[in-house]
Amino acid sequence: MTPLVSIVVPFHDEASGIDMFFAAVRPVMDARADVSWEVVCVDDGSRDDTLVRLIAQTRSDARVRVLELSRNFGKEAALTAGIDAARGQAVIPMDGDLQDPPSLLSPMLDAWRGGAEVVLARRSDRSRDSVARRHTAAWFYRLHNRLSKTQIPENVGDFRLMDRVVVDALRRLPERQRFMKGLFAWVGFRTVTLDYARPLRAVGRSRFSGVALWNFALEGFTGFSTAPLRIWTYVGAVFAALSLLYGGFILVHTILSGSRVPGYASLFVAVTFFGSVQLISIGLLGEYIGRIYMETKQRPIYLVRSTYTAQTPHASDPVLSR
Repeated sequence: MTPLVSIVVPFHDEASGIDMFFAAVRPVMDARADVSWEVVCVDDGSRDDTLVRLIAQTRSDARVRVLELSRNFGKEAALTAGIDAARGQAVIPMDGDLQDPPSLLSPMLDAWRGGAEVVLARRSDRSRDSVARRHTAAWFYRLHNRLSKTQIPENVGDFRLMDRVVVDALRRLPERQRFMKGLFAWVGFRTVTLDYARPLRAVGRSRFSGVALWNFALEGFTGFSTAPLRIWTYVGAVFAALSLLYGGFILVHTILSGSRVPGYASLFVAVTFFGSVQLISIGLLGEYIGRIYMETKQRPIYLVRSTYTAQTPHASDPVLSR
């Protein structure tokens, strides 16, 4: 029997690009006689007619399945839902906006058939991104990999192929606050990397604002390293030493030259400097405590409202998923 390959695609308000996506994927996968394939689409609480168009795809192609989440849980949760539902011996997460080019699917499958357990798609050219985005991405990868023992490959997103053994290992990771790039890297396994030039988005626009990207990066730092807590201990020690030195300077200056407002300088330094340090350190501690708080709740990562296939085009019973 030919092995089954599952393509997992999260969708959120992307109705205008669905037909183009399937028109691009089908010829590439149909040309592979050595594998059978399915597409697992996850509707992550779309407000347009994304779900309607996805259901239409299931009616015209039995290889398409659709999971409708009960609300918008975010891309990481939607990606988890699709990977959990995938039945293939190989699983390929990708975006539906065609920035993950379907033409790379065949080289990925060749590498997998050659023995690779993970095939990464690495962007060789980010010239189409803004200067700010390129520099912040480079800063994130370098800083994360310095702070964490889990090394995230630079310029590699969610687009990759994973063997079933990798998927099974990934599904054993129970955390609710999920940073998928870090989880993908943490499980390891035999890896091959393919370079590609990322095309422009076929439809729509990115929903990741600067604030969202910052929060995403913070999730990566706090999810895979306790180094920020350790670093803050040294930062506190350095600031304490500097404060003592400056306090000594103020004391000597006051004895020698006097002060027009006695105590003002030292009080100002103490209140503003140490107050800001304490606020930053409390915020850092809060990030980690917040993660503990969310994990202890043990809430499911996502909820599936309905599942749609060619055999069951109407809503099935709601299913509680992990």
